[in-house]
Amino acid sequence: MLKVQDISFGYDTKTILHNISFSVEHGQHVSIIGESGSGKSTLIKLLYGTYDLPEGEIFWNDKPILGPKFNLVIGYDFMKYVAQEFDLMPFISVKQNIGKFLSNFFPEEKERRTKELIELVDLVEFTDVKVKLLSGGQKQRVALARAIARQPEIILLDEPFSHIDNFQKQTLRRNLFNYLKEKNISVIVATHDREDVLPYSDRMIVLNSGKIIASDTPKELYRNPKKPLIASFFDEFNNMQAQDLNLNTSEKQVFVYAHELEISEEPALEVTIKRNYFRGSTYLIEAIYHSKSIFFYHNSELPIDTTQNLILTESAKKRLES
Repeated sequence: MLKVQDISFGYDTKTILHNISFSVEHGQHVSIIGESGSGKSTLIKLLYGTYDLPEGEIFWNDKPILGPKFNLVIGYDFMKYVAQEFDLMPFISVKQNIGKFLSNFFPEEKERRTKELIELVDLVEFTDVKVKLLSGGQKQRVALARAIARQPEIILLDEPFSHIDNFQKQTLRRNLFNYLKEKNISVIVATHDREDVLPYSDRMIVLNSGKIIASDTPKELYRNPKKPLIASFFDEFNNMQAQDLNLNTSEKQVFVYAHELEISEEPALEVTIKRNYFRGSTYLIEAIYHSKSIFFYHNSELPIDTTQNLILTESAKKRLES
């Protein structure tokens, strides 16, 4: 288990992280989300022992994670860290990069393991290509494969798919996270992409200005977002008055996701259509309600400057009144 106890950290005189505490069980997948500058990458680096801690402690199975004052070489054998910079060896092949740290005493096992990992990150056709000749996304996939080559107990990922195009990202993400779960490897992911989080995470930690403002399952944070930052991670949303929606709740204001509003023929929230945004299978509609923009999804474009009546979906009403 990873235990983070009351850590604070800053660069020079500026404090980046304030009294951070949380734990991660064996095999658990935890995502750290937050705006740029919230401290996600700094926290990941501290977990790896990149910096010395001025306040607080970090443990893995009761072993303290210490910084460069105590370790000549940063990092631990049981932990791997995939940074946004990759840190690969450019003049040797993909196969050699991934197999570099596997034992040469068991050549058949090394060959099998290397082949398995190359297939996992879908780089078979680049097996013998030098890393310096790869694209940024391909290098990122090599870095991911190399990190799990020796099956660490815990892996730290900082924006792990940021350089990978959408065509390959979805499959790679599924393959990697399913593999890590099967091997019972603990995962901590710092990300701004909800697709890295929602289908895979056991828990989300939300950072804002260097402080944890929420920590719960993705489902619970989706159902009950307490801050605009949290609601915005899941979807387009509207900050609305509960009384305008005739909700039976003690809350004065509620966060309503765009997909939770639909057009009604009955009198309801009367809005004026302002813009249509094509989203593929749907359109995101921007409308005006009481001089304020409100967003909802619809299966087709709506004429500009016409009026429509909006109501909450039944599932939205149930969520907001529970």
